[in-house]
Amino acid sequence: MRRRSRVAAYAVCVRDGQLLLARSPGLDGTPEWVLPGGGVEHGEDPCDAVVRELAEETGYDVEVTALLGVHSSHRLFARRGLRRPVDHHGLRLVYTARVTGGTLRFERDGSTDMAAWHALDAVPGLRRARMVEVGLRLWRERPPTGRVFVPAAENG
Repeated sequence: MRRRSRVAAYAVCVRDGQLLLARSPGLDGTPEWVLPGGGVEHGEDPCDAVVRELAEETGYDVEVTALLGVHSSHRLFARRGLRRPVDHHGLRLVYTARVTGGTLRFERDGSTDMAAWHALDAVPGLRRARMVEVGLRLWRERPPTGRVFVPAAENG
């Protein structure tokens, strides 16, 4: 079995009771809302990565204001055909960020196709990735360990 690790950085941007989200094709191809952010390039500081990813996915310039926590995910992905299964470990750094400039726009030829602000109370009704709930829990609870447990049932 092949092992793979991925480090990513995401931001919780809340402004006037609204959360900034990006839309991505889900694992099954059905669009879902995600926290803006993504993979940290080799040698890149995670703080710089989240600023870069937000600019790419939303058009906004942001200032990182705090590290909320780290989410660790361990999953086995079965592959079809001749591909071997993958033992995947994801480390996701979750920050808060404040928009400082730029204009909301959609990413072209990237991992997302849309970005939008959503009322916080409307988020539970959205089709969303689990990381949205993880990020919101970290933002609301600010646990001293920087860790929250979000069961799959809360995935939305």
